[in-house]
Amino acid sequence: MVKHIVLFKLKDTSDENIAKTVGILRSMEGNVPMLRGIEVGSDFLHSDRSYDVALIVTLDDRAALEAYQNDPYHCSVVKKHMHAVRSGSVALDFEF
Repeated sequence: MVKHIVLFKLKDTSDENIAKTVGILRSMEGNVPMLRGIEVGSDFLHSDRSYDVALIVTLDDRAALEAYQNDPYHCSVVKKHMHAVRSGSVALDFEF
């Protein structure tokens, strides 16, 4: 199994923009077939080192991660939105 974790800093940190972004990320459930699990949340501490939104995806293996990265819904809806609204991101992928 693979965990794919991404933390996003957003350009606009208004409640409305964060809620919209969380919704778009969560919309992958049922639309991206290789997902085995998805968790999405927004930060409530707002410290200097905080990121605004977290995405945690569970996939079967590295091949599924590659397929996820190229999935049509992920690319045309999610990546398109995230590239427009993020000011930065960090990612970590690991097997367990």
